[in-house]
Amino acid sequence: MSVGTAEATIDDLLAMPDDGIQRWLIRGDIREGGMTQRNRFHSKSEARVVQLIGNWLDTQPEPRGEIHSGEAGVILSRNPDTSVGIDLVYVSHEIEAIDSDETTMIEGVPILAVEISSPSTKEEETNDRIDELLEVGTAAVWVIDPYFQTITVYRNHQPPRMYSGNDSIGNEDYLPGFREAVVRFFKR
Repeated sequence: MSVGTAEATIDDLLAMPDDGIQRWLIRGDIREGGMTQRNRFHSKSEARVVQLIGNWLDTQPEPRGEIHSGEAGVILSRNPDTSVGIDLVYVSHEIEAIDSDETTMIEGVPILAVEISSPSTKEEETNDRIDELLEVGTAAVWVIDPYFQTITVYRNHQPPRMYSGNDSIGNEDYLPGFREAVVRFFKR
């Protein structure tokens, strides 16, 4: 299946070469981005988000979900197939419990998806992923900008909200009891 051909599947996506080019699948259409370029600001921000949400997750009663990071591949829907790669996702216990031998990707809708901006990030590609995630039922998508030290929260049927500095983020239904000042995502 070639890029741009309608009705590609997850199998077609997984058969693509591992050549460093970002690929995702939107309603059966394989999309390509540029070469994935990470830098220390991106990786530091990702590690910090994992730490802060992980600390919160450790306080939650069993059964609890799980955090996946490092461009986690997520299958959002089938027929037509849609998948995205996201810097960090928090998935429910039910999604985590799905054990499929068919793919190494997470199959199901995450509760929270976090995308961290990089110099190579294209706004249109990020917006496509946000739209798809919200459309299938992801409770919230955070876009973290390590350069301006902001977090923009996207939720279905609500305008995006940007947080910075000592603004508190959290205490929402999708992360009950989680609350942190934005500055803590960038500094210890």
